[in-house]
Amino acid sequence: MQDIIRQILAARVYDVALETPTDPAPRLSRRLDNRVYLKREDLQPVFSFKLRGAYNKLAQLSAAELAQGVIAASAGNHAQGVALAANRLGAHAVIVMPTTTPSIKVDAVRALGAEVVLVGDSFDQARAHAVTVGAARGLVFVHPYDDLDVIAGQGTIGMELLRQLQGPIDAVFVPVGGGGLLAGVAAYVSYVRPDIKVIGVEPEDAACLAAALAAGQPVTLPTVGLFADGVAVARIGELPWRIVHGLVDEVVTVTTDQICAAIKDIFDDTRSIAEPAGALALAGLKRWVERTGARGKTLVAIDSGANVNFDRLRHISERAEIGEAREAILAVTIPERAGAFRAFCEAIGQRAVTEFNYRFADQDEAHVYVGVELRQGAAERAAIVATLTHAGYPVLDLTDDEMAKLHVRHMVGGRAPQVGDELVYRFEFPERPGALMKFLTHLSGERGGWNISMFHYRNHGAAYGRVLVGMQVPEHDRAAWQAAVTELGYPFVDETGNPAYRLFLG
Repeated sequence: MQDIIRQILAARVYDVALETPTDPAPRLSRRLDNRVYLKREDLQPVFSFKLRGAYNKLAQLSAAELAQGVIAASAGNHAQGVALAANRLGAHAVIVMPTTTPSIKVDAVRALGAEVVLVGDSFDQARAHAVTVGAARGLVFVHPYDDLDVIAGQGTIGMELLRQLQGPIDAVFVPVGGGGLLAGVAAYVSYVRPDIKVIGVEPEDAACLAAALAAGQPVTLPTVGLFADGVAVARIGELPWRIVHGLVDEVVTVTTDQICAAIKDIFDDTRSIAEPAGALALAGLKRWVERTGARGKTLVAIDSGANVNFDRLRHISERAEIGEAREAILAVTIPERAGAFRAFCEAIGQRAVTEFNYRFADQDEAHVYVGVELRQGAAERAAIVATLTHAGYPVLDLTDDEMAKLHVRHMVGGRAPQVGDELVYRFEFPERPGALMKFLTHLSGERGGWNISMFHYRNHGAAYGRVLVGMQVPEHDRAAWQAAVTELGYPFVDETGNPAYRLFLG
């Protein structure tokens, strides 16, 4: 252990890496009633902590080894670290990356002058190919975590945060992939401050350390989830395992939705966007607080990176509210008659509807996909289901149904040839309580009960919600309908003649 500490203290990381701040997260601290800090490794030049270990490893190589060139396998962040380190030290770098690696990471590696090879669907497949290529071409293999120089470089994070937070610290939460970061941080923190808990955090679908602790030795997971691609590793490293299995106090696993919620929490407090692996430790911190009921503690989460593709943010934002238990997703059967939607909303009560998908399909019953805002978490979700069931509505809770959240919500509806006299209008609703009820009351109640035949709405947190509505309005009533929507005061566009509607929904 003393050897590891000495190597951490002597690690050559600051030629290229920054000493990143350990920032308070005031909003989240108030919400959790704990003092929460974020170790901001997303602020590194390559937007990830991996630069530390990669540079420290290359800095230990001889001139002859650097002249041979280096090779690494990585899902992205280690790749950027090796590429930048090689660039600074004048070595050629070959980086083998899984084909699933986000393009932002692939492009960043190429921009640093490295040769990129895309192979396989996982890190383990890429690593096997890198070992073969490295041996054939005489390149020095730079392992992302199973190397003492790499571990020592990552351990400087623990050294920094203990220097930056001089007072009591109750727990440090560390993301776990292959275990290099956890090994370095756990070694230093446990040696210098054994009173501090070191807690590893893994995705539920890539929990290789949890599996190793349960088995008493490293095991290989049959499959790993790829959402948090930076930690998508099937087997904990042998060297990290030898270091961490006696030092880590516990391991917390989290869901994809909980990671998405943590990304939003980091954004709310820092206005920065973490990648899924970057927010992993904070997701574990929150789950640990929920499970233990901890209050008044000082807790640190390592924000390990920010290399996320912009187009993934759509999915992340969709799932964040569910991960924070601020939204319930329900399938509800309502009668197929005029006014039934309004009656259903009245049964929900003074809660905001975040999403509503419906398309006429049957003369007697309608199946609707609805999202409801929650203010009191899972208990309120159960209460809503109970209230609707008591009111006579068959209810299916889909909040934890992965297929429903990923696919079904976008597939509700289709053609309804039996629907006659249908007009299709696109509205902008002001995002305020009562806006939806005002619409329903004004157009389907007071005006004579025009029947809603299609309704799609999703609240994305903007000032206005975008809504697509199908309404059955007989020909002789069209003038009254036009007067009613104008009087309503919501911006609208008549989409009845839209060819996309005719092709897919008409």
